[in-house]
Amino acid sequence: MTDTTALVADTICRTVELGVTITGAAIAEDRTWIDCRPVEADPTCPTCGQPGRLRDHVDRVLTDLPVVGHPTRLRIQLPRFTCIDDGCEVTIFRQRIEAVAAPRATTTRRCARWILQRLAIDKMSVSAVARALGLGWNTVNSLAVSLASELVFDKPGHLDGVRYLGVDEHKWKHLRGQGDPDFVTVIVDLTPVIDGTGPARLLDMVAGRSKAALVEWLDKRDANFRSRVQVVAMDGFAGYRTATAEALPAARAVMDPFHVVHLAAEKLTVCRQRIQQATCGHRGRVGDPLYGIRRILLTRTDLLTDKQRDKLATALDGDDAHLPVEVTAWCYQDLIAAYADTNKRAGKLAMFKCLKRIRTGLPAGLEELAQLGRSLWKRRSEILAYFDVGVSNGPVEAINGRLEHLRGIALGFRNLDHYILRSLIHSGQLQERINAL
Repeated sequence: MTDTTALVADTICRTVELGVTITGAAIAEDRTWIDCRPVEADPTCPTCGQPGRLRDHVDRVLTDLPVVGHPTRLRIQLPRFTCIDDGCEVTIFRQRIEAVAAPRATTTRRCARWILQRLAIDKMSVSAVARALGLGWNTVNSLAVSLASELVFDKPGHLDGVRYLGVDEHKWKHLRGQGDPDFVTVIVDLTPVIDGTGPARLLDMVAGRSKAALVEWLDKRDANFRSRVQVVAMDGFAGYRTATAEALPAARAVMDPFHVVHLAAEKLTVCRQRIQQATCGHRGRVGDPLYGIRRILLTRTDLLTDKQRDKLATALDGDDAHLPVEVTAWCYQDLIAAYADTNKRAGKLAMFKCLKRIRTGLPAGLEELAQLGRSLWKRRSEILAYFDVGVSNGPVEAINGRLEHLRGIALGFRNLDHYILRSLIHSGQLQERINAL
């Protein structure tokens, strides 16, 4: 190939930016082969730093960006050298081309970046990217997962500002009869929300929902990161609480208000269903007093209309057998009112009094309320902590919702690594970093 032709080819394929120049090209079936060599020879021994003596040449094949829609392979002719330093442990070495590709990589660095950009920016599927490059699905997915992980965790200072964490479980694959393997632990940075600088960001997803899953993730982070975390918001799962106490002893655990109220709502519903069965002898039907107020019971008192208030009073005050439902509903509304109090100190005091009132000594017939009282009293420190720090798991639930939507539009996922990759791209705020690659 003449110098002029090589210059044109280098310009079209932009191989100069890789530090190699084209020496030849060929077409084989559905892919293009480009022969090239380093622009400058570097005989420096990587161990002793002495210049070596040319020995021979070897070929290294790398996948590069597609050329006019066809997969491309670079066949780089690399010189090999013999080290002339008798004391050096290296005898033979070949020229390093780290600007072109990472050690032992099968793709160029720019090809790896191109893969992630197509997945994140153009929303291409892994199979479409794999077809464009002439690679296998697993190879492309592994490259994207590796590069996304580098963007999240390998950048200096990426986790420096994290002071508030949110953890929650997430079912990433719905199959009948499947258990914990289909759950992941979602770890979210809540610091931007608390500081008012932006939305929460997904930090990582860990296979499984257990104490061990969260502890293992935290142990992989450095001591500075663990010491900076001040608050961890979570749901009612005890495993996350014990994991926080073990791995982040200085951090304060906060039980999310939504889950506290939701637990109380579940007990109120069970109580209503039990009394319904005891008084009517059947499940709720149209016309039954308790069945008619099933939704009104779960509505905050301040939001009820006059008609709803009258209907609620008629159903509960008209029969003494409905008294357990009325008492449980009072406690449910007390929990909501404590959280809604604009004076956090007064709200905390009201919450403590409510928890203390229902923890023990309740009369017979209030089984659900007694169970609720025992459960909440065990977690009183995490429940009351909310009034001091004001951190909730709401942004984590929002990201969970986005991930549910992601799984839905993708018609399901079967590979967990691929799901984590897509989730990080979708909710990890990596767009700017990917655009900058």
